Amino acid sequence: MAVCYDNLWKLLIDKKLKRTDLKQLCGISSNVLAKLGKNEPVSVDSLEKICVALECRIENIMEFVEEK
Repeated sequence: MAVCYDNLWKLLIDKKLKRTDLKQLCGISSNVLAKLGKNEPVSVDSLEKICVALECRIENIMEFVEEK
């Protein structure tokens, strides 16, 4: 199984936010933002920061998908 953050990017569009806005709003590092952009795993702590800042649930920002 692989992780996919497409839901996060759609949510940012809906909230009219950019990736740099997300970084500042959540207090996450550039490395975490880069990993999110590459659909790489990040810590649960980082995911929690995003959910709190965007007032959403974890399933609103990520999902597990079958690897191709």
